[in-house]
Amino acid sequence: MADIKDAYDVIVIGSGGAGMTAAITAHDLGLETIIFEKTDKIGGNTNKASSGMNASETSYQKAAGVDDKKEDFFEETLKGGHGTNHQDLLHYFVDHSDQAIDWLADLEIVLDNLTITGGMSKPRTHRPHDGSAVGGYLVKGLKANVDKREISVITQADVQEILLDQGQVGGVKVEIDDQVREIKSQAVIIASGGFGANAKLVEAARPELAGYVTTSGPGITGDGILMAQDLGAGTVDMDQIQVHPTVHQEEGILIGEAVRGEGAILVDGQGQRFTNELGTRDVVSQAITDLPDHKARLIFDQGVRDRAKAIEFYAAKGYVTEGDDLTELAEKIALPAEKLVQTVADYNQGIAEEKDEFGRTTGLHALDQAPYYAIEIAPGVHYTMGGLSIDQDGRVLKTDGSGYIPGLYACGEVVGGLHGSNRIGGNSIAEIIVFGRLAGQRAAEAVKDKA
Repeated sequence: MADIKDAYDVIVIGSGGAGMTAAITAHDLGLETIIFEKTDKIGGNTNKASSGMNASETSYQKAAGVDDKKEDFFEETLKGGHGTNHQDLLHYFVDHSDQAIDWLADLEIVLDNLTITGGMSKPRTHRPHDGSAVGGYLVKGLKANVDKREISVITQADVQEILLDQGQVGGVKVEIDDQVREIKSQAVIIASGGFGANAKLVEAARPELAGYVTTSGPGITGDGILMAQDLGAGTVDMDQIQVHPTVHQEEGILIGEAVRGEGAILVDGQGQRFTNELGTRDVVSQAITDLPDHKARLIFDQGVRDRAKAIEFYAAKGYVTEGDDLTELAEKIALPAEKLVQTVADYNQGIAEEKDEFGRTTGLHALDQAPYYAIEIAPGVHYTMGGLSIDQDGRVLKTDGSGYIPGLYACGEVVGGLHGSNRIGGNSIAEIIVFGRLAGQRAAEAVKDKA
């Protein structure tokens, strides 16, 4: 506590990808910045991200011969959100996604391995070079850049209140080591994540989700939203909560979309496919929920495992069952072997004939490389699309429509509106970088304007 100054130019609440991006950006524009993280571990939910970061018209796509267009990225995200996305935010997001990839590369965070996620027509999901999970790699890379700049990161620092001074944000009240202290600042950036781990808020917004497992870490409880609301901040889409279709139920670990993007299929308790595995998350989740036992099994081969390196983490956790062939795998996971063998044969034949029985057009790789694997999954609360209302400058808007709260910015999952009623896989990592940079930039401009 003694090492913390009485005042900073900018205070960032939350040390996930959005918070660290905002802090690095603000620092590089000349502002003295500090990050307060309420848990004992940096990275927040970014640590859990596995699929990748969506972006269009990037240098990596061009090098790989992928002909992508920002207009397509916009339209497919809008379609995925059922047309309810805030289009001004969506335009900013899409238009700055390639710059965000380049910015990360400048920080020696290279996402040059391409895959595809549900709802997208082109490989625009960028992963680390070896195809591994994006989250841990991103957190490690951002933290290295935070450390290089000597930006203070204080863990187990519970921000309890955002302070106002004559209508302008003036700092925060934070508890560290059982001591409460007021730290002044000219701007505050809220990057504290959504509210997926706050069962009361989830149930209040969507009563039918009571009792669902969540993929969110224990710190993702909506604190930033609640503190901003105390200042009169508005919210949007709070009832739009994404249920992810493929969650291992034991610890709420998400099985990333890249596994399906690289060829995995979903089968029911009879060993049969029942949906387009790369449909939008809401559709696939509902299809699983409608099954008699409300769960499914991801089936994949060694080829998928080689291409989706995140599987090694799931295997280390004990989630992956292996069989030398499909018959052995079926026996181990109590499925009818004959039906599972036929299901995979039909899937492979559909690929050869370019006619999938469920209309799947992406992530099509024949499952023909033994051994074979399975992971049992079911839906879980994954992401809160709703949150604070912001404008295209990242400023938090007032609930009464009278403008913004001076000095208050927000980025990442704490913000609502971008995704509409359904988030596309790979868009959350893009969001935290694109809007983390925006918040840092606009906060720096505002502070300098006051100087």
